[in-house]
This record gives sequence, C-alpha cells and structure tokens, in this order.
Amino acid sequence: MEGAPDAEDDVEEQPDTEVSSEPEKKPEKVEKKISETFYYNYEDLCSRPFVTEDSGIPINLLTLEHSFGYDCMRTVNLSMMDSQTLLYIAGNYVVLLDLKAKSQSYLRSSSNGGIGVITAHPTKQYFAVGEKGRKPNLIIYEYPSLRPYRILRGGTEEAYVSADFNNSGTLLASVGSSPDYMLTIWDWKQEKIVLRSKAFSQDVYKVTFSPDNEEQLTTSGTGHIKFWKMALTFTGLKLQGALGRFGKTAVTDVIGYVELPDGKVISGAEWGNLLLWEGGLIKVELCRTGRKPCHSGPVSQLILDEGELVTVGKDGFIRVWDIEAVDAADTVDETGLLEIEPMNELLVGKTVNLSFMVKIHDRGQPIWYAQDANGALWKLDLTFTNITHDPECLYTFHSGKIEAMSVSPVTYLMATTALDRSVRIYDFISKSQLSEMKFKQGGTALTWAPRVVNPKGGLIAVGFEDGVVRIIEVYDPKGLAIVAGRANIGKAEMNLKQAFKPHTTAVTALAYERNGDVLATGSKDKTVFFFAVEDKYEPIGFICVPGPVQALQWSPPSHVKSTLLILCENGFALQVPTPHPEEESTVSTYEIKNLPTQCFHFYSIKSRIKLEEEIARREEKRKEKEKAKLEWIKQQQEMGTEVEEEPEEESEEEEPLPPLYIPEEPSPILCGFYSTPGKFWLSLGGYDSGFLYHCTFSPNEHQDDIEKRQDEPFEVIPMEETDDNPIHQISFCTSRLLMFCGMQNGALRVYPLRDKDLSANTLKEYWSFNVHDNDYGQIRGISSSYDDRFLITCGGDGNIFAFNILSPEAVHKELKAKIPSPRSGLEKEKAAEDIEDPNAYSIEKARQRKEYEQIMKEAEDKKNKKREEISALRQEFLSLLRKNQELPKHMQLHREQYEMDHRIFEELDRQKAQRIQLVQKEMAWEQEKQLIGLRKLQNRFRDSLEFDTVIVHAIQSDHKISTYRLLALSEKCYQDKQRETWKKTVLKQEWKETEQNDIMSEGMEGESEAEKRKKSEARTVTTRLIESQRERIKKIMEKSDKIKAKIMKRKEEWEELYKNKPSDDYENPKDAQDIKEAQENMGDYKLKTAADYKVPEHKRMNTEKKMVQLASLEVLIHEKKANMNKQIMSLRDLKVSIIDEIKCLVQELKSVQAALDLSEKLPVPPVPQLHPEEVPEKKFQFDSDILMKFKHEQEAKRKLHEQLEGSPSLGVFKERFLHGPSIREPEPMSRATSVRSIKPAPSVVTEQAKQPKVFEIEKAEPTEMELEVLQREKIRNLYLQETLIKRINALVINFDAELRFLRHMKLKLDVQMKCADLCHVTWFEELLLLKNFEKHEDLLQGRVNTLLSEQKAMQQKLNNYHAQMEDRKHEIARLQDCEKALYATFHASLGENNKFARFLTKVLKKKIKRIKKKEVVKEAEEEDESEEESEEESSLESDEEDSGSEDEVFDDSVCPKNCDEALFQNTIQLREKRLDLEEALIEEKKVADNLRKEYDALAKKAKVIEASLDTAVGELETFQREKQQKLNELHVAVPLKLHQVEYLVNGEIPNDFSQALVFTNQSLEYLQKRIVDLQNEKIMQREIFKKARQQHKQLLQDKKEMETKIQRLEEKCNQLMMTKFGRLVDLEALQAHSINTRLEELKVQMMEKEHVHSQELKEWEERILDLRQQLMMLTKENTSKLQQLNQFCLEKQRLETKLDSLKNDLGAEFQGPRSTETMEEAKLESQLTCKARLSDTS
Repeated sequence: MEGAPDAEDDVEEQPDTEVSSEPEKKPEKVEKKISETFYYNYEDLCSRPFVTEDSGIPINLLTLEHSFGYDCMRTVNLSMMDSQTLLYIAGNYVVLLDLKAKSQSYLRSSSNGGIGVITAHPTKQYFAVGEKGRKPNLIIYEYPSLRPYRILRGGTEEAYVSADFNNSGTLLASVGSSPDYMLTIWDWKQEKIVLRSKAFSQDVYKVTFSPDNEEQLTTSGTGHIKFWKMALTFTGLKLQGALGRFGKTAVTDVIGYVELPDGKVISGAEWGNLLLWEGGLIKVELCRTGRKPCHSGPVSQLILDEGELVTVGKDGFIRVWDIEAVDAADTVDETGLLEIEPMNELLVGKTVNLSFMVKIHDRGQPIWYAQDANGALWKLDLTFTNITHDPECLYTFHSGKIEAMSVSPVTYLMATTALDRSVRIYDFISKSQLSEMKFKQGGTALTWAPRVVNPKGGLIAVGFEDGVVRIIEVYDPKGLAIVAGRANIGKAEMNLKQAFKPHTTAVTALAYERNGDVLATGSKDKTVFFFAVEDKYEPIGFICVPGPVQALQWSPPSHVKSTLLILCENGFALQVPTPHPEEESTVSTYEIKNLPTQCFHFYSIKSRIKLEEEIARREEKRKEKEKAKLEWIKQQQEMGTEVEEEPEEESEEEEPLPPLYIPEEPSPILCGFYSTPGKFWLSLGGYDSGFLYHCTFSPNEHQDDIEKRQDEPFEVIPMEETDDNPIHQISFCTSRLLMFCGMQNGALRVYPLRDKDLSANTLKEYWSFNVHDNDYGQIRGISSSYDDRFLITCGGDGNIFAFNILSPEAVHKELKAKIPSPRSGLEKEKAAEDIEDPNAYSIEKARQRKEYEQIMKEAEDKKNKKREEISALRQEFLSLLRKNQELPKHMQLHREQYEMDHRIFEELDRQKAQRIQLVQKEMAWEQEKQLIGLRKLQNRFRDSLEFDTVIVHAIQSDHKISTYRLLALSEKCYQDKQRETWKKTVLKQEWKETEQNDIMSEGMEGESEAEKRKKSEARTVTTRLIESQRERIKKIMEKSDKIKAKIMKRKEEWEELYKNKPSDDYENPKDAQDIKEAQENMGDYKLKTAADYKVPEHKRMNTEKKMVQLASLEVLIHEKKANMNKQIMSLRDLKVSIIDEIKCLVQELKSVQAALDLSEKLPVPPVPQLHPEEVPEKKFQFDSDILMKFKHEQEAKRKLHEQLEGSPSLGVFKERFLHGPSIREPEPMSRATSVRSIKPAPSVVTEQAKQPKVFEIEKAEPTEMELEVLQREKIRNLYLQETLIKRINALVINFDAELRFLRHMKLKLDVQMKCADLCHVTWFEELLLLKNFEKHEDLLQGRVNTLLSEQKAMQQKLNNYHAQMEDRKHEIARLQDCEKALYATFHASLGENNKFARFLTKVLKKKIKRIKKKEVVKEAEEEDESEEESEEESSLESDEEDSGSEDEVFDDSVCPKNCDEALFQNTIQLREKRLDLEEALIEEKKVADNLRKEYDALAKKAKVIEASLDTAVGELETFQREKQQKLNELHVAVPLKLHQVEYLVNGEIPNDFSQALVFTNQSLEYLQKRIVDLQNEKIMQREIFKKARQQHKQLLQDKKEMETKIQRLEEKCNQLMMTKFGRLVDLEALQAHSINTRLEELKVQMMEKEHVHSQELKEWEERILDLRQQLMMLTKENTSKLQQLNQFCLEKQRLETKLDSLKNDLGAEFQGPRSTETMEEAKLESQLTCKARLSDTS
C-alpha cells in the first residue's frame, strides 16, 4: 500500500458483513479513522488473468493494446475529469481518453465481473467506479494519479447501476441492480455505510442528491420516481422514501429528472413531455404549443444550468426552458397540461439519439460533451450567441452489438459491421479508424477475401439483414489519379464493386473456398448459395438445408477434397462438395438438387454423460466406505480387541438416479470446425453446453428421414466452467499452436495446442481473461492478425479490443499497416449498381420471375397469333360481302342464302313470341318490382347524395368549374357537431354570468366607498384632531418598527452578504447555469423507423382512436367541399339570373333597334344558354311520354343488337344502323337551341310586315317639329342601344371574372382535398392494420394485467411471512434475555466468595434428559442462528464445555455439607427453568426455520412471476414495435412541385429523396440574417466583456478605498460618541427607541374625555344662556305690561272721573250724535279685553 507505512495504524480491518455489526460485537473498541493519506495498491486490487496451475502459460500472454469501440447503449457512459480527459466504460475496463493526444489509458475491474457505473467527484479530484459481480466493490480513484483511494464494500449483491456524490462531496449515494435494488448512503472517506434501504422492487436507473438540500435524494426507474429524505427519528437517522403518484397521468419510465431549489422535481416522460412534481404528486404536465410534446420521444436527461432548465431528448434536440416559468407552472384545465415554449433549442442531428451530456470548462469557456446512443461522441456549444460553434462529432462508433469482424490476410487492418448499417475499416497499428461506409440495411456477416482471391488484400464480402451480399474494395485513395474536384483526404476509402441478393433474409455466414474459386453464403432462410469468384461474381446455385445457417467452413488445405461444412442452428451439420458451374447449370432455377450431401443430426448425450459420472461417483464412494471399514477392523485386531461380526447395517436408501433427459427443442450449434476429413468439432449452447463434441458423418446416408436422425458424437471433451457459459467463437492462430475461444460472458480463453490437435489433456490447461461486459458482451468475433502478433475481439457490448500476443512493444513501433493500392482505372469506372430496396427480388426469385415472364410471353404470342388468324378470316368475309355488293343485283346473294336453314329462325321467332306473351302477363308484378328497385336505388344513391356534380361554364371563354359530388354525413358526425356547439353555448353563458357577477361586485364596492366618504365628511374638527393624534402616534410607532425592521433587515443583509461573500476564484452560478443551459438546448427525435424505437403510451394508436381521427378528417373535408359547392351553386344561380336579365335586355334592345335604320343597328349580343351539365337535376324530371320514348329507343337498340349478333351478313351495316338515330333525331339541347333560334323569327316577320304600312301612312313629308322629335328619338334610341349592349357585355364579363376567381379558389381547394384524400387513404390503411393487431394486443395486455395482480398477491404473502419471521425473532430474543436474566439471578444468589459456587454452577449447567423430551435431530447450524447467538451465551457454552471436560464426578441430587439447603434448592429450580427456556428456544427456532423456508419458496415464486411479467411487458413492447414497423411500411405521398425541389446530385435530381430536407425560403433567410445578428452580438458581447473587466478593476480599487474610509469613519464615530455620551453606545438601539405607547394612549383617552365633557359643558352653557335670554324677554314683557296696566288704570281713573262729570251733565250728553259714542265704547271694551288677556298670559 502507498501513502502509509503501516495499514493497521491508519485504518482498521473492514469486516465482510454489514457495517452496523462491528459496533454491536465490540462496543468498547474506539472506532479508528482512516487517514487522509491512505491509499490502496492498484496492482494488488485489479483483476488478473486466470491461468491453470502448473501449466506454464505466461500470465502476460495477451496484453491490451487499444479499445476501438464504445458502449453507447448504456444510459450513462460518459464523464469528464478535465477539459481533455474523457472517461467511459468498455467491458471490464475504464478507458481514460486524452482528447488532445488521442491516447488511451485503462483501469481494470477488481472483480472480473464488469463495471456498472462511473461518476466524478464535484471537485474532479476523485471518481467512483461501481463494479459488477458477486458482492461487487465501489472503488474511489484519485485523479490524475489513478491510485485507489477508498474501497466501499457490501453495498449491493450483483451490480451497481448508478451513483452520485452530494454537492459538497462528503457523501456518496449508490443504487444496486436486481435482486436487492439497494440504496446506500456512504461516508466514502471512512468507507462506512451511513444509511441504506431498498430503493424499489423494479429496475432503478438513477439516484441523485438534491444540490440545494443534501438531506434529500431522488431515485427513478421503471414506472416510478421516488423522493427520499434523511430524517432524524427517535431510533436514529433513517431514510424515508415517498413514491411519486402519477394520478391521471399515464405511468412512465423515468430516465431523466432534476431537483429544483425549492424542493420540486421535474422529470421527463416517455412521450416527451415534462412532469413537474410537488409533494409526491404531479402538479402539472408541460408540453409545447399545440399540445406538441417537449421532445419527440423520451427525455433522457434534465439539467439545471445557470438558472435555466436544459432538456436532452432521444430525438436529437437540446432545448432550454425558462426555469421561473416552469417552476411557477400550474394547471389551467382538467387535462393537467400547460403549454410552454423553449427559449432556445439545438438540433444536434437528425439521426442522433442523445443519452447523456456532461459539462466542462475549457479556458473559461463552457463545453458540453454528449453521448449519442447511435454511436458517436459530440462536442457541443450551448452558448446560443453569434459565435456559437456548430455541433462537432469527435468520434463515431458502431451502435449496439457488433455482428461480424474479420482481419486482413496481408496487413494490420480489420473490418467490422453491425446492425447500425455501417461497415468500418480499422488500423490496429495506428489505433485509428480509417474509413466508414453506410448502407440502407444493417450488416450481419463479413469476411476478408483471402490472398488467393485478392493478393493485395483489398477485398471484403459483407452480408446484410435483407439478404444482400456486397463485395467492397478497400484501397488507398492516394494511389488514384487526380480527378478534378476530388481531394485525397482520407487514409483509406471503400468502393462498392458488386452487389447481389442471394437470400431473402439475413445473411449469417460467408466463406471462401480454399482455392478462392467459390464463395459460399448462408442465411436464415435455410439456404446456402454458391458463387464463382471472378472479376464479377457469378451465381452457381444454391442448396436447401434443414435449418437456419449458423456457420460455414471450407475444409483446410490438408484435406484431399474440398468440402463445405454447414452448421445449422437447430442441431444439423451438413457436408457438401464444391459445386461446379458447368455441371449444375439449370434453366428455371438455381437450386442444385443432385449435389451429394452428408448430414449429421446432433442427439443430446449430456444427460447420459452426467448419469455415468454419477454412477462412477457413487461407486467410488461405496469403495471408500468399504476400505475405511476394513482398516478399522484391522486396527481393532492389532489392538487385541475382539471384533464381533455385527450384522450388516441396512444400507442407506440411496437417491434414485436421475432419468435421462433429452431437450424438446434441440440445443443450438454455436460454432464448429474441421478436425480430419469427415470429422468435426462442435460447441453447443443451451442444455448441451459444457463440452466440445467430436462428430463424424455416417457413411450410410438416408436422406428420406433427415429430421428423425439421431447422430451421436464419438468423442466428448468437457470444458471447465462452461455449463452456463458456452463457447460462442473458436479461432486458431496461423500456426494452430493456440486456440482462441470467445465465451458468452465476454471472457477470452486461450488453449495452447501441443500437437496442433485437440484432446482432453490438451484442453485442461488454459488462459482466461474477462474483457467484454459479463452480462451482454458475448464475443461475436475473434481473430488473430496474419502474422500472429495481435488478437482482435469484438462483442455484443459494441467494444472492439486489440491484444498483443507475447510481442515486445518495441517491435510494434516499427510496424505499419499497408493499405492496398487501388485497381488501375478505378477512378474512371462507373459506380456499381446497389440494391437499396429491401423488397427487391433475390437471385432465385428474379430467375423464376424471368422464367414466368417468358412463359407468359409465349402464351400471349400464341393468343395474338390466333387473334390474327380470326381477324384475317373476318377481313376475308368482309371482302366477300363487298364483292357481293359490287355484283349486279341479279347476281347478288340474298340474305336468306346466308342462312343455313330458315326453319331454325322461324322456331326461334315462335318461342320468342311465347316468351313475350308470358312476360306481358307478369308485367304488373314486374312493374311493382321495378318501382321498388327504383326507390331503393334512390334511397341508396340519390337520397344520400347531398351535392351532385354541377359544371358551370363561362359565357365567353372555355373556363368551367364543377362542384364536388358529396354524400351526406352520418348521424354520428352531426351529433358530435351538436355536442361541440352545446359546449360553446354553455361556456358563453358561464362567461356572461361571470361578467354580471363582476359588475354587481363593482357596484357594491362603489356603494360602500360612497358610504365611507359620507362618514369621513361627517367627522368633527375635534374628532379629526384626536384621530390625527392617533395617526401621529401610529406613525411614530410604525416609524419605530420600520427602523427596528430596517436595522434587523440590514443586519440580516450584512450576514447574508458576508455569508455569500464569494471567494477570489468564485464563478457566478447564474452565468454558469446560463452557459450550461445554452449548451444543452438540443434534443433527440427518435425516428419511428428506428429498430429500438419505443412507442410511447400516448402515441400508441388503436382502432377507436384511428376511427375518431378518420371521422374528424371526413367532417373537415365535407365542410370544405360543402362550402365550395354552395359558392358554385350561388354562381350557377347568378348565371340563371344573368341569363334572364340578358333576355330582357335583348328584348328591350330589339324593340329599340326596331326604330333604327339598318345601318345604325349594332349586332345583338347572343343570349347565353344553360348547358345540361349545369342543371343535372333535370335528368330526374320525367313524364310518361319521356318514359315511353326511352322504352322504344331501348327496344330498338336491343333488336338491332340481336339482329347484328344473329346475322353475320349485317355486320357491314352495323355502324350505319348504330349511328342512324343520332342523325335523324337531334339531341335535346340542339333541338332546344334550334327552337330558341326560330322563336324570334315571327316577331321579325311581323315587324317587317308592319313597316310597309307605316311607310304607306307616312307618305307626307314631316314638318320641322316632327323631324326634330324624330331626331331626338333617334339619339335616345342610339344611346339606349349602346347602353343596353354595354350592360349585357358588363354582365357577361363580370360573370366570367367571378367564375375564374372561384375556379382559382377551387383549384387551391382541390390541392388541399387531394392531400386530404391521400391522408385519408393512409389512415384507412392504418385502420385495417390496427384491426388485425387489435385482438393480439388485447391478449398481451390482459396477460400483463393478470401477472400484475399475481405479483401483488404474492407480495402480500411475502409481507405476511416476513412479519411472522420478525415476531419469531423477537420471541427468540426475549427467551435469550430471560436466560441471561436467569444466570444473573443465580450469580446474585451466590453472593461473594461462596465456596460452593463452582459446585452449584455445575449443578445449574448440567444437562439432564428430561421425561417426555423430544429427540432433537442433529443438523448443521445455519449462518443465521450463529449470528443470532449472543456473546454471553457463547461464553457460557464454552465454560460448560470446559467444565464438562474435567474428570470430576459429582452427585447433584444431594446437597453438600455446609451448603445452604435453600440455595441448593433454588439452584435446582433455576436449572428446571433453564431447561424449560432451552426447550422453548429450540421450538421457536424450529418455527422460525420453517417460516424462512416457506418465505424462500415464495420468494422464488415471486421471482418467477416477476420474470414472467418482464417477459410479458417485453412482448407487449415488442408487439407495439412490430405494429409501428408495420405502420411504417405504409407509403405516404407528399406532393411537391418541380420548382420546389432543389436537391440535386451532380446537377440532376436523384431518384432517392431519403436524404432530402424540406425547408422554407423564409427560414433560410431568417437563418442567414441570424448569422449577421449573431456576429454583431458577438462584437457587442466582447465590448461588454471588456467594459466588465475594466469595471471589475475599478471596483477592486473602490473596494480598497471604501474599506479605508469605513475604518476612518468608525474611528470618528467612536470619538464623537465618547465626546457626547462619555461611552460607546448602541446607536441602533438609540435610533430604534420609541415613545411610551401606554402614556400616549392615555393622553389620547384623556383628550377624548375632555372633548366629551367640553361638549356637554358647552351644551349646558348654551342652554343656560337660552333660558336667561328667555327670562329677560319675559321680564321685559312683564314690565311693559305692568306699565301699560298702570296707564290703563290711570286712564280708567280719568275716564271714571270724566264719566262722573258726564253723569252730571245728562242733557248735554244726548245732544250730540249717538253713533260716535257707541263706537268709542266698543273700542274701549275691546282694549280692556285685550289687556285682560295679556295680563293672564303673563
């Protein structure tokens, strides 16, 4: 080990069991820490080749030279350590690729089981390698030293599938594969398991830590996503997982996902959309506008890069999304979908299938490297600026497994092919790929032509999956003559020399005959074809074999005869001699039927071999037992002991021997080769693997029952450890001293052959090394170089390895691969014709087709000859008739003379008359029948017709336009349309109600605001003063709170600022995220034609969906056509109205022209007529006359036809008779036209007749007035004539313009309808296919559902058994605790220094055979029981054994002297309890064992069900893929105009448009404009960057100045505080000091009380004032009244005095007038009354 002198000082030993078991066993031991400087030794860690002991085979027999392939089918097989080092997995190696030096370095797996996952540490200082195999390791390597730093053990059972470091790099999460699917959290630096839990019950693809919360993890896989949290519970730290629930969304496999900072998770779906998870549920499903998926296929990866979301799709696209929009997304309707568009996108390539991307910074610029599942590594720039680079393909590889490989016989070149449709040439000296050639189909077989065929070694033959074989030349382009326009750039080039198709299915084997004269090809179509090898390969013929061909091998030169060994997959081996072309030439077929064939049908003998081995083993065992018994008797006799002859023990019943087993289906032959003439070796798979079988062809061949033959090999060699790992490929070096074997598990074996022959002793010693992937890296090809210096292997994992065979590296530096020179004149040759159509005829079918066409041509020639003879006879007969007509009448032959016997015709006429009479009697019934038929026809063809064909013609031109013949839609379509309108009306009503509610709510708000305004106006001044006071206090409080909050916020901001203070090498994460998202804005459109295309759930089409699709298309077509028909019918109606108007105008014009002279008359425009096609409905308007006429015409035609057929002599007049009616009876329209043209004639005649009368009357000369009137009338008529003609012409011209415009619109609609019809045809063909597949699909889906229910039920049973087992464990633990407590009680009862302690302990531990005790069967202790026993129990048992080993004999039934009797009895009782506990413990363990066995049995059944479910799901997926392939086979027509095609090859339009691209001119102009914009943006960004750098420098300088200023201000502030306060005070606390809230509130309350009291006091003062005013007024009034009373009294007194004086003078009193006195008295009385009332009121 490196880095530490003593491993024990740095790290304690790591146990093989779980990590948690160490503290339980040794709790007192202090756990040691692993030193930071501790390293493991790589040489001790890496796996090495296996070499048989004492074999002498060197350990370094093979050393790895280079890895040419790339396992691109892994989900994640790419990692970057720095800008120039790339990591990926290649079988059992981790390859470190230096991108600059183009060199590789390797790390071997430690387990020889392969590598499952690699992941890099965030710091790029370490990377983790998760291996595969039994109890695999997870190894942490340091970079760049590549020293093993830590080894993590016990994380899973079989293999690691994913791993991830947390953001800080302290923890590592890993997930295992089947069967445990264990999720483990590691403290990887201390090699400790922190937490572990089962992740899921199905495949898990990925595990990641949340970048923002390291206590959260996410896992995803088959049909699930799970969210994990590391929670601290009362029992400790645990992993808690919550399974994501899909709800209404279809369940999907989750390949890619990413965690958001707020805890949400975005994952991809198989159908290409994005799912936003929150709280374990789908919050929303994101798609693009128009419900288009985000990617056309699964989303393989999601990345958060600098604040943007980058999605990587299998469709070749990388798209960048706005993370804020995605994070805030929510559902808007019941569908749960939300439409969103990406900000940027990048299409890496049309055929690109992106799986994974990784980002690295190169010189400060972000660079992305992408893994393409179609076999490529890409370098991407996702900056999306004007300087963004195009995607750069760094390397290309084969995609998927490599089907075939061959090495050049003359140089260090090799050729490979695969189903990715490519053939590649490699130079394994320069370690580079020289050339690549693409084809339409995948390659399945390949061989390099031997030297005898091509001495330069420049010819290879390649077989393809469509049965085509192509001969390809490999040459050095530098040897060609320089051609104009050609650049010699490539190191090597390939040229198709010849292509032919001998087979109908995949070619599986190719072999050249040892002399190079014949090429044999084998295929899965059970045929072997032979070709004569010349400059152009010519077919010799083919033979049929009983099974698909697996391999072909010609006999080696050591054999006398040249024969071909044919190995078939189904266990047949055949041998045929070399066919000769001249002997086997045939006419109609290439099949060779008489070729001598020897057959061998393998019959399984493995079961018999195993049976013989079992018998021999048992016999050996019996002999050993007898020998041991005899030795024991001999020893007893030597010791002097008499040995009694014991009766022989009954021999134990031996297990019955296993029966012979013959597999129902024969084991497949994997490979084979010749040994001697007529003999060969075979390696088989399946049941018969594990042996090499030496076979021979029987001399007596019976070809009749070839299928029933049972041929056995005559020699068998067992191959070590190949029962489950058969040999797939066998190859020999040139010297045949080494045999190379390629195994199924990707291992490479080398057997040294001493005598160049195979034997059991020879094949015991071998060298073995696992190189390819152990699960799917089966070796597909293995071959040594021509000089045995190198060995090349290729496997199913897509890897190609080149090994050095015991050759020093110094020699290799001098070696160089020589590329064959080209043939002379190659550059002038025309390119060979290739076979690109997979359905092209094979050679045999083409020959049979040619033969069939030849036969058909001969038959047709014979028919034509007979026709010519008949035609000649007819011409001769017609010439005779003509001659007869030319003769004089008396010499001509009459009609009767042509008849053989006139009585025959008379009899026929009589019979005809009888039949006519019979028909007439039945006419009534027949008439009814015809009427019913007519109604049915009308219902079927007429009533269902919504529009008939109406052709509207232009008036002046030949243009015309026709309607569409349109059938009425079905009722179902009308129901769907009504349902849509109902939905619209409902939505409209809801919208109106919502508007009304909004208006009402706005009204309510307005009313409430008005009321508030009134209340605010009603406030008093004092109230406002109080409220202002309150507001002031409130503002002061708020200000204080704001100051406090501001201070707290400032503190938090400072803390956050200091916390987030970046380091000097800090990089803005937003910028990094932006760059990352910009680099990943691309996607992957997986083509539906891809072989590995997986049909998403939402894209799976069934019959119902397709019928709905067809119905919607029909409705759309119907609506478009109906609208156009309505327009055309409106145009027809317009024409009718125009014709009527023109008729009126013509009539008026004629009346006007009647008053004009003949010279002044202008030509009358013709009146347009309706064509019959414009009014087809008139065809169905008829009456009895038309029907009778039609009947007579039909009868006449029928009679004429009968006469012509019955009388050959009238054949001359046939044409005349047929055309006669057309001459005699004009057509209806012509009649109508003639009638119309004749109708105006009478009026003309009458006018002409009237004119002479007028002239007769007007013989007198007119006056001047009359002449003036006539002149005015003439001018008016001329004006009217001109106006009417213009009006007629305008109507015609406008109508024709309308028709041409509508015709133009209809032509556009015709194009659309033709496209729609093509689409309809395609969809209908798809519907037919879907109907064929529907039944099988339902069966497969039902099977999957059944298995799911079975799996659920089985899981419930397993859970129940698991719970019972846990209960048993708890019970056992309780009993053990009771036993411990019993011993503790016993020791406590002994006390200290008890001299009988030893005796009593023996009494307690003594084993006693108790009554009714069951016999315990001795069984081997299981591992689980030994783990459950405690340390104390084991120590007690050891003490018991020690005590039992002593020779002391004691009596435990009697208490010893001086021993306490009670203590003795207590010990006896405790012993009984101990025995009871032991019995109970034994019973509980038995129950636990039974439960475990049942649980294991159920677990096996569950695995079987799970395997069946996986198979069923796989079959369903395969069926879906097959259905999609069938749909892909349907042809889809895309109409294009010729000027739209700009895809030219050598100036001509090619026949194949598969590589063409449909692109709009606007898009091209936009891209060109975008280039200019990006260039300008690049310049602008550079200026911004330059300014930013200057600003950065200025900011650094400002920062230093500000720090100095802050320090100076702080010192000044402290001095001022000391000056003012005498001490340093907290200014923030002083600033945040606020007023006394309670005091201010009391002041406000006091003000309120004072205000209330002042109001009351003011009211009372006002009331007192009012009362005082009232009192004063009353007083004044009373005073005035008293004064008035006083005056009244005085006046009364005066009056009384006066009255008294008057009484004295009565005479004088009556002397004056009486009226005055009376009035004065009344006046006084009224005054007194008034004064009295006033006094009363006062």
